[in-house]
Amino acid sequence: MNWFGISGTASWIATAVVTATVVTAGSAYAQQEPIRIGSFLAITGPASFLGDPEHKTLQMYVERINAEGGVLGRKLELVVYDAGGEAEKARTFTKRLIEQDKAHVIVGGSTTGATMAAAPLVEQVKIPFISLAGAVVIIEPVKKWVFKTPHTDRMACEKIFTDMKERNLQKVAMISGAGGYERSLRAECLKVSGKYGIEVVADESYGAADTDMTAQLTKIRNTPGVQAVLNSSFGQSAAVVTRNYRQVGMNLPLYQTHSVASKEYIKLSGDAAEGVRLPAAALLVSEILPDNNPQKPVVTAYKRDYEAKWKSEVSTFGGHAYDGLMIVVEAIKRAGTIDPEKVRDEIEKTKDYVGTGGVVNMLPTDHMGLDLSAFQMLEVRNGNWTLVDNSR
Repeated sequence: MNWFGISGTASWIATAVVTATVVTAGSAYAQQEPIRIGSFLAITGPASFLGDPEHKTLQMYVERINAEGGVLGRKLELVVYDAGGEAEKARTFTKRLIEQDKAHVIVGGSTTGATMAAAPLVEQVKIPFISLAGAVVIIEPVKKWVFKTPHTDRMACEKIFTDMKERNLQKVAMISGAGGYERSLRAECLKVSGKYGIEVVADESYGAADTDMTAQLTKIRNTPGVQAVLNSSFGQSAAVVTRNYRQVGMNLPLYQTHSVASKEYIKLSGDAAEGVRLPAAALLVSEILPDNNPQKPVVTAYKRDYEAKWKSEVSTFGGHAYDGLMIVVEAIKRAGTIDPEKVRDEIEKTKDYVGTGGVVNMLPTDHMGLDLSAFQMLEVRNGNWTLVDNSR
């Protein structure tokens, strides 16, 4: 089984480096039972653009925290499985993390489908779980033991519709993929469109394996009154839609969502991405944030450290893992214990945490703790991200 994207690698390798670090820190520290951080991620497969930076981020910061003395005088032990974004694998690995690995908390779930497969298990055994996936269904209705760090699909719709309204764009066409996140985002956009005076005049879809969306885009192009187009997908599909969009001769504003918030999207789309807008976390534009933005020190440090270690460009998806891990670590410190109930309670009390995704203020009724101010509206210009709205 390929747990780490390296054939034949077993789960103990995830802790080999940190264990070696701990031994040098003193025998008392080395003999303490570790705090086990479990994770299942889409390290390989079509959602690897999510899981790979998440995995690298967790590795990097667990090593750093251990080198600095750990948490409560104990090392962190990271146990990661590659679920490839598949719900059934996510369920299997969650059971393994709980029953065999005895994880104290779980930070993972790259995709909505994988997260929702794991949620009933963590609720049943009562273990804190911070998801790295996007759909609002993860936290609505509130599940006692489930939290998330990324902005929701509903927030993406609202940020996009706010921008459309400011541009006097009222008649919108939607085109969506077939996955759990894509279906959820489409549904959320349809729910809130009226609130912003947006009329959805065309609504097309495509399958996960489709490699040409020109037929759907041609229908949209021929729909009377269309002023802008919103695509709901991620990975290769988002880039295909972007390229096909230009190929059928469409020059209307094209919006994507925060699910494509990495430089990989621009690379895959090429020149066709020019002018595309999307909401995203401040991390993607760390260098051009105003100096008074409270996130700037956090996101610039994360970007610097990640790119120096991994020799690859940062993405918001790794930032979700950073926030999840740090929220857990701070909750354990405040609780002064790894007792799951007390750690859960402290996660829920997270207040004024400044992370890569925004300033987090959780509540018993809000297990994410972000509002629209956590989103920046970006536009692709000259093959790079530019900040459209830096007043929010």
